[in-house]
Amino acid sequence: MASSHAHDHSGHHHTHAPAEFGRAFAVGIVLNIAFVIAEVIGGLWANSSALLSDAGHNLSDVLSLALAWGATLLASRQSSARYTYGYKSITIQAALVNAALLYGALGAILWETIDHLRHPEPVNGTMVMLLAGLGIVVNGFTAWLFSSGQKGDVNVRGAYLHMLTDALVSAGVVVGGGLVLWTGWRWLDPAIGFAILTLIGYSSWGLLRETVQLSLQAVPAGIDLDKVRAFLLAQPGVTDVHDLHVWPLSTQETALTAHLVRPSGSANSNNFLQKLQHDLVHEFQIGHCTVQIEHDTAVAGHHGCCDLETAVVAPTSGKSQ
Repeated sequence: MASSHAHDHSGHHHTHAPAEFGRAFAVGIVLNIAFVIAEVIGGLWANSSALLSDAGHNLSDVLSLALAWGATLLASRQSSARYTYGYKSITIQAALVNAALLYGALGAILWETIDHLRHPEPVNGTMVMLLAGLGIVVNGFTAWLFSSGQKGDVNVRGAYLHMLTDALVSAGVVVGGGLVLWTGWRWLDPAIGFAILTLIGYSSWGLLRETVQLSLQAVPAGIDLDKVRAFLLAQPGVTDVHDLHVWPLSTQETALTAHLVRPSGSANSNNFLQKLQHDLVHEFQIGHCTVQIEHDTAVAGHHGCCDLETAVVAPTSGKSQ
């Protein structure tokens, strides 16, 4: 058999996130912590469920930013004799914890919002509008800090979109505060808080579902396994593909293992494997592949493979880990 076990990080920029966006993560965390404290104090003073709902969500944002930053830093560490894949999978675990924390916070805030709906209290609409307006500035500025890298790194793009969404939610709270001032309806504030919770819960469901799938090593979203199989079968000389597995190494990196049946008289295996791993990166963003070449027909057995010639191919670019 011939096997390739190498990395090609072409088109990936995740390793630059700690160096280039470390300050953005730090500034975003500090600003949002200060804003959460202000929202909690203002929400209690103004009796505003909308502000308290937004404060709870912003607190989850602080935890998300901290976990994402820490996971990104840890994932950049080199592999070791015990952790042969390094610490890349910590990004998946951090995403799962973030999703769980978010829904835990939503549940606690929902309970408080229902109580405010049952027993509406006077709301200081001016305070609501001022603090929510500050939220637009804080979240908008934090989103801007990540805007330059949101096209090149998944974690940075996630932070950018999260902060941008929060700025829009704060804008909704400003509108709600204005309506309370104009109409005097006490029930309007908790109703807006409930609407915000519903919006956040609905928009975050996809995140929860995807992180659970990643934690179970499902094929990452955006990769069609049938297309990958067809692509491998279309390679020169390949007559069969089996034991094909595609799974996430992290929230940004994908791995593949496969057995390819290819006649022994085919062209040079090293060149074939180098081109194959290069094409897998550019076609499917699969940067870590291990391919076993079997000559002629695979021998039936527990693993369905042949123990024949072995050749290890060096990475075409990047470095092995």
